[in-house]
Amino acid sequence: MLDILRDTIIDALKILPFLFITYLIMEYIEHKMSEKSKETIKKSGRWGPLLGAAVGILPQCGFSASAANLYSARVITLGTLIAVYLSTSDEMIPIFLSEHISAITLIKILTIKFVLGIFFGFIIDLILRKTNKKIQEDEDIKEFCEHNHCHCEKNGILKSSIKHTLNILLYIFIVTLIINILVEVIGEETIANFVSKNAVFGPFIASLIGLIPNCAASVILTNLYIENILNGASLVAGLLTGAGVGLIILFRTNKNVKENIFIVCLLYIIGVISGLGLQFVNII
Repeated sequence: MLDILRDTIIDALKILPFLFITYLIMEYIEHKMSEKSKETIKKSGRWGPLLGAAVGILPQCGFSASAANLYSARVITLGTLIAVYLSTSDEMIPIFLSEHISAITLIKILTIKFVLGIFFGFIIDLILRKTNKKIQEDEDIKEFCEHNHCHCEKNGILKSSIKHTLNILLYIFIVTLIINILVEVIGEETIANFVSKNAVFGPFIASLIGLIPNCAASVILTNLYIENILNGASLVAGLLTGAGVGLIILFRTNKNVKENIFIVCLLYIIGVISGLGLQFVNII
């Protein structure tokens, strides 16, 4: 147990500088792009899913939360909201970069999420043809967002980068420690055999993990992929459903509970179908 703990601490410390540098770059991009992204998606109109997927794929801290707000106020369509949710990558990018995962693999995953976000976004809008009715955002909604979202613009780039790095490093340490213990107890060969024989269940499980309304979901999924417990198709399935705190804010701001449950179910179904499809074509 001490050896596992020591190895986990060493692994976590190894990625610390890379994680910090990545978040520093991401914070800079967010400070420059956050308001512009929000205004762009507000004015997107019928091209909402395309712009929503494009904005969602950018490394911004919790843009899915803003999208949930805009949808609750009927400023954007359901298709645009889904496009943002599907393309949002949360903590996958910094973890991939800090673990030196192939840039080709990262670009491939981001591209798939972007394309699927556009595709399903337009399909949903085409089927539902919802009309947008713009209403004023309530003050309690803004207060809720401030409470549930970091509002990094108030902290400054350096402070926000340190905060994000330490938070995610803690998640990575906990998840990695649990995985290392399981691998030690169960055995690498046993896990590998189980995964290879039950790969079809991967998208179902990963999509469920992705629905956890917290950045921990993408940390868990990405680490399971790095440890070869999840394949690429299952990873994408989970990342598609991972909307971070966006789902929490959707349930808080959108009063139609049945509609919120429908959106969660829709995300899960899209994640599973996409994961199974990607396993079939085997492009990751």
